[in-house]
Amino acid sequence: MKKGIHPSNYRPVVFQDISVDHSFLVRSSVQTSETIVWSDGNTYPLVKLELSDKSHPFFTGKQKIVDSTGRVERFNKKYGLKKNAQ
Repeated sequence: MKKGIHPSNYRPVVFQDISVDHSFLVRSSVQTSETIVWSDGNTYPLVKLELSDKSHPFFTGKQKIVDSTGRVERFNKKYGLKKNAQ
């Protein structure tokens, strides 16, 4: 590795999704002042998240579907060709 271009504080960090109480341990250089004791008994820096793959609607399948019925009809009504114009 080239010296001086990589983060110097690259270490294991726990990220915790506070909305569903899901945590995962990965390596990161993010700065934080909070810590947590992980299941292996070691203390790691803690970063609290509002969203993760466990709580994001796209990944959970609970995505809200915007009203899509009638879109084509509304478009044709507003911008479409008239039936008499050919």
